Amino acid sequence: MSKIKETSTNFANKQALAEECSEVYAANIIGGQWALVICSWLLGGKLRFGELRNKLPNITERMLVLQLRKLEERKIVTRTVYAEVPPRVEYELTPIGYELKPIIEQLEQWGKKHRTLV
Repeated sequence: MSKIKETSTNFANKQALAEECSEVYAANIIGGQWALVICSWLLGGKLRFGELRNKLPNITERMLVLQLRKLEERKIVTRTVYAEVPPRVEYELTPIGYELKPIIEQLEQWGKKHRTLV
C-alpha cells in the first residue's frame, strides 16, 4: 500500500474533495477495512488491545496500533490507561464513534445483499 505524500497533487485533490464533500470526509475517517472493523468490534463495548488483536487475526500489531491512533486522533475511539501492574489499556468508542452504529449496520446489510447479487 503506497502512502500519498502530503506534497503531491493527488493528496491536495483528496484534501480539497474532503473539505467540500462531507461524505468523502466521513469515508476518509472510517474508510479502509481495518478502521471499520475495529469500530464494528467496539460497538459491543470496551476492549483491551489483546482482545482486539485476537478478534483481528490478520492485522499486524503495528497496523492495529496505527489504526487505533488514527481513530483516537479523529475522536472516534478513546484510549484509557489504568495505573496497574502490568498496565491495562482499554479502547472504546466515543459518543461520536457510537453514532456510527446505524451506518455500520446499513453497510452490513448492503454488503450481504450485494454479495448475493454478484
